[in-house]
Amino acid sequence: MSPTLAGTTRVRFGLFEADFKTGELWKAGHHVKLQSQPFKVLATLVERPGEIVTREELQARLWGQDTVVEFEHSLGTAINRIREALGDSAANPRFIETLTRRGYRFIAPVTQVARVASVSALSFELPREIKAKDEQKGTSAAALPPATSVAPSRPAHKMRHLYIASAFAICVVIGILLGRFWGSWMVESSAALRISPVTETGNLSPGTLSMEDLPAAATDGVDIFASVIENGQAVLSRIAIGGDDVQPLQLPSDIASPSLADISPDGTELLVRSHLPSESARHLWIVPIHGGSAFRVSNVLADDATWMPDGKGILYSLGNQLTTLRLYDGASTHFASLPFGRAYWLRWSPDHRLLRFTVIDPVSHSSSLWEISAGSTTPRRVVKDWNALANECCGTWTSDGQFFIFQATRDGSTDIWRTGGLSTSNLEKITNGPLSYRAPVADRSGHRVFFLGVDSRSELYSYDAGHQEFLVKSDFLSGATRLNFSRDRQWVAWIDYRQRLWRARVDGSERIQLTPDFLQVFLATWSPDGHRLAVMAREPGKPWQIYLIGFNGGNAEPLLQEHRNAADPSWSADGRYLVFGRVDDVMGKENGPRMLEVIDLSTGHIVPLPHSEGLFSPRWSPNGLYISAITLDQQNLMLYDVAAHTWTTLANTSVADPVWSADSRSIYFQALMAEFQPLYRVNVPDGNLEQITNLKAFRSGNPGNYFFCGITPDNVPLVRVHIHSGDLYTTDLDGK
Repeated sequence: MSPTLAGTTRVRFGLFEADFKTGELWKAGHHVKLQSQPFKVLATLVERPGEIVTREELQARLWGQDTVVEFEHSLGTAINRIREALGDSAANPRFIETLTRRGYRFIAPVTQVARVASVSALSFELPREIKAKDEQKGTSAAALPPATSVAPSRPAHKMRHLYIASAFAICVVIGILLGRFWGSWMVESSAALRISPVTETGNLSPGTLSMEDLPAAATDGVDIFASVIENGQAVLSRIAIGGDDVQPLQLPSDIASPSLADISPDGTELLVRSHLPSESARHLWIVPIHGGSAFRVSNVLADDATWMPDGKGILYSLGNQLTTLRLYDGASTHFASLPFGRAYWLRWSPDHRLLRFTVIDPVSHSSSLWEISAGSTTPRRVVKDWNALANECCGTWTSDGQFFIFQATRDGSTDIWRTGGLSTSNLEKITNGPLSYRAPVADRSGHRVFFLGVDSRSELYSYDAGHQEFLVKSDFLSGATRLNFSRDRQWVAWIDYRQRLWRARVDGSERIQLTPDFLQVFLATWSPDGHRLAVMAREPGKPWQIYLIGFNGGNAEPLLQEHRNAADPSWSADGRYLVFGRVDDVMGKENGPRMLEVIDLSTGHIVPLPHSEGLFSPRWSPNGLYISAITLDQQNLMLYDVAAHTWTTLANTSVADPVWSADSRSIYFQALMAEFQPLYRVNVPDGNLEQITNLKAFRSGNPGNYFFCGITPDNVPLVRVHIHSGDLYTTDLDGK
């Protein structure tokens, strides 16, 4: 048992609180129904967070050694009911991790609220079938050993001295514990702050930091403005602070996939970017929140922007440059240069003396907080003693400047933190998982803070063309995010949600992990003979690289010796060559030209593919006759005839994640930026385009969006579905 949780009567993990004394589970102040035996299993796991609790331990402790058949069934049922209550899943666990044939582990952070003797000493009602079985066996209280024994009496004066010594020792221990608790509270968590939901729609856009799509929010004091997912697309909306009333804003059709930048100092106008997934620089628009015509800020492309404190101009970022622009005459002035990366989420302090912003490294995609003082042009790190992998982001000031609030990812958990205004000491964590908390925005008066809470659950589905619907896959591939089948149809390689590469036979046997945990894998493809895989992966904080790895794993061999992104390796039909490309702006800004290249695997010699400038995401057809690619704006699918050395436009629509059919007669892809995100099949080489399905084919659940993972050898599309659970939450930093 964890020494910090031994004897705990109530514990908190994220929005949940479990009361071991009453056997009740609560979420954000609302009671969650959970039967007694599943609750007791949960209590046993929570006693030992981060530790493996074996099936044998659970059997002995909760069911007894003699319960065998009933135990297996009851334990499985109990775990399923716990996951339902917590909104957890076995494929993508946030609370309970299954260790095959070993047991379970509670993986979310746990904090204590109060203490008693021991969870194991608490009384819970046994399931009816097990209670009946015990009664049949004739178990009775009289058959149990006595719980306590009587100790010999002691002289009164000795007992008095013992009481005094014991009381002194207890005071010392309590003092130490309070000191430790207070110290940890100042650094890690504010247990006194109550987090309350603002919305319960579950469809707020979570954004994707790795794609430089930050889920910004702003408030005018009455409403909160944020993006909501509708029909697979982000819609900028007005959300009432006092309730669930969500109304989309009327925006010009020219603003494709709008992304909020900032709200004006007087709270009447929004700065909005037209966000395309493949581009970092976007047009800027000014949108009145109470109606009226939106207008584009002329001659400006920006990564992000904010209003100047006087409301008469804007400060925008492009590349590593910060520039001010006067709105009345369009005059621009250089403000500052960054040592690296691109600046997002620019926010002035209330006294206008300090600008803080998030810098995203275009190679590693790590994020960090920086600041520039008024009158200075030299940026400096805000939080200096955290490593680059902390990924601080998206800071906001309280109206009086007393607190600076931001999000940070540490130990795999994204939470909201605060520090005292201009000071960066006494960092304090406001939230404590298990939801991913992001995008804080401070109220325009007082110390109330709003932020987004995201549940990142997802499931793998296959498309049933006969019934025209998606069906969930519950086999060994249920946790896969991208898949690739060998050409002999005997093997499958996939990437799991932790970005590790696996392979197995198509029936799930002979499964092994091919890459180490530290290597983040994005894509993998089988060689034609099935002996190797070409892998797009990277070490944390480094560029994407191409590796070769054997059928049975071993060392991942880097193919290129260069410090820039390389992506999307695809095999020639004879296995002698690989075609590869670079990445788009969002996955990594490139200093050199972006084109497709072919490497001879026997010699290492690299040659550019003719006339492939401005293309990425190459895919070589299985028969070797064609290479497909996408334009950097993801609006055209191009086809290269290897024999004729010519390019043609195969499809003129939104394109993402193309996959060749096994017979090389068609290409499957997703129209990621189109309404309902349809899946298409385009014939080769005539270009006949056919829509296969879209988001409407999901008959149950509330899928916000999905992405195309690949196709089976029988051309069945597989998709990863994100189940929406993004909502606004709030807390008062004063504990009110």
